[in-house]
Amino acid sequence: MMPTVETLPPPDQVAKQRSDALSARILRACQQQGGSIAFSDYMRMALYEPVNGYYSSGSPILGQAGDFITAPEVSPLFSRCIARQISQVFQQTAVARVLEFGAGSGVMAVDILLELERLRALPDNYAIIELSAELRERQQRTIRERAAHLFTRVSWLDDLPRASIGAVVVANEVLDAMPVECFRINHDSVERLRIVAQNDRLRMVYTEADEAFVEQVRATERRRGKAFAHGYCSEFNPMLQAWLASLHALLSEGLVLLIDYGYPVSEYYLDERDSGTLICHYRHRAHADPLWYPGLQDITAFVDFSAVADAAVDLGFEVGGFASQAMFLMGCGLADYYQAEVNDDPRQQLVLSQQIKTLTLPSEMGERFKAMALTSNVDLPLIGFALQDLSNRL
Repeated sequence: MMPTVETLPPPDQVAKQRSDALSARILRACQQQGGSIAFSDYMRMALYEPVNGYYSSGSPILGQAGDFITAPEVSPLFSRCIARQISQVFQQTAVARVLEFGAGSGVMAVDILLELERLRALPDNYAIIELSAELRERQQRTIRERAAHLFTRVSWLDDLPRASIGAVVVANEVLDAMPVECFRINHDSVERLRIVAQNDRLRMVYTEADEAFVEQVRATERRRGKAFAHGYCSEFNPMLQAWLASLHALLSEGLVLLIDYGYPVSEYYLDERDSGTLICHYRHRAHADPLWYPGLQDITAFVDFSAVADAAVDLGFEVGGFASQAMFLMGCGLADYYQAEVNDDPRQQLVLSQQIKTLTLPSEMGERFKAMALTSNVDLPLIGFALQDLSNRL
């Protein structure tokens, strides 16, 4: 059973003041728009509002001191496997650039660069799109400390390049952090979740949806193959099409590698998954209240990979592969990396073994996380999907 907010450790006074300031801005936004805002607008402000948004405040969010841990933080083997996939593209095409979205602590960028150097496949440029000033500084510090000789190959961008390029785009746990819209089925009608300002407090209220919103939900029902039942609640990503369109316009040649937790449509909108997938994280605890101290917690939703594939193909991408994280990493040589690293030290063996389990076991990240490749003018049998390709399930 998911913990309630009453069981969460209380934030300190400084954090509460920061959250109060953000809540006041959200209340003003509601008042300026007639008393309420869409949930996607609330989620965007809670996560990305300058100064006090979750990803903008400078508070630790990754690792033991933060709220969650990502695969690159679990083990460098994860990033080295990604590097091997990048290396294949570099060596068999004219592509020689990497573009990473939201590089976190910079650990993945460093481990990818060092492995590409070992594979003699260094990129001409490794660009990072990072909106958080605190994380950008942390990434620069990490790269200087661990790979100073490669620092000049790295650049930081606020937005996508304007010119068309050939590149491998890496987006690890990016889609799950995009603001979503939440809906509820009320008999034959569709309702939209909105955030309401009431007595100087924020509340969640479902209201009648407009025609465009209803059509989005009905399109999801058609992809699902049947109508949602009364009371069914879930969500969708309204930014997906535009984000993929920007990448397709950018890439003259290349690969978009997406790694995230999610499902194909047949599993995402299961009858029994009638509360949706929206989830919040605070100090490594999960709960279901997105209004709890805005700006102090992560708010996220699983990825509908079928929606990603459909939107990508409509834009002109091809789906180059879809697999569980475990099978993608194995296809990229995870077992080989393990054998090369392991030694006679029992403690080292234990650490490596635990890292492999976390990355690959179904009860950990292995099945819940998926890898998807979208290609543009690249026709290769990608090594990451040689052992498993579930594209036919999308």
